[in-house]
Amino acid sequence: MKNIASNKKAFFDYSILDDLEAGLVLTGEEIKAIRAKKVNISGSYIKPFVTEGVNELWWVGSNFNIENGDQSRTKKLLLHKTEIERLTGKLSAKNLTIVPLELYLSRGRAKLKIGLASRKQVHDKRDTLKKRDVEREVARRLNDRSKK
Repeated sequence: MKNIASNKKAFFDYSILDDLEAGLVLTGEEIKAIRAKKVNISGSYIKPFVTEGVNELWWVGSNFNIENGDQSRTKKLLLHKTEIERLTGKLSAKNLTIVPLELYLSRGRAKLKIGLASRKQVHDKRDTLKKRDVEREVARRLNDRSKK
C-alpha cells in the first residue's frame, strides 16, 4: 500500500465515525497524476446521487495536476450496493457527511479511504489542540531524559 495523499484537515474538522475503502473511476492522465503524487484531496467531499433509481457516490472537489482535461472533474466511487445504501441511510438519519481521508495505491489500483464524519464544534477543536500540545510536551521531556 503506497500512500499518495492524505486529508489531515478532515481529522481536525470532523469526528470520524466509520471508514471504508472505495475504488475510483479514473482516466489515464488522472492515474498518471496519482503515481506522480500530483494530487490534492483537501477540501473535497463525497456526494450521493440517485440516477435511474440507483444510488451512487461521487467524489467532488479533488484537484489532479494534469495537463489535458478537467483538473477538478467529479469522479465516481466504486462500492458495493449494500455499502452505499448503509452510508446514505446514515447520512439521512443524522447530521453526517462523507469525507475523503486518504488516497493510496493498492496492488496497482487507486483506492480512496472515505470516512463517515460529523462536524466538530469549536470547543472540540480546542480540546484536540490541547491534547496534541500535551502529548508533544511529554514526548519532548521523555526524549530529554533519555539523552542524559
